[in-house]
Amino acid sequence: MGIIAATLAAATIWLLLTDPVTVADAVNEQDVTPFVRQLAQVLYDAVVRLARYL
Repeated sequence: MGIIAATLAAATIWLLLTDPVTVADAVNEQDVTPFVRQLAQVLYDAVVRLARYL
């Protein structure tokens, strides 16, 4: 459970640094759908890169 929480926290921080407009819009509109979509994309990209590495 701790690994999952740490992964989500790291992906959220990465998203805040790389795409702050999406995060700001999601907070402003109180709609988390774009934020969750971007977060899922970041996690997917990380898994793909990890799979290529292995």
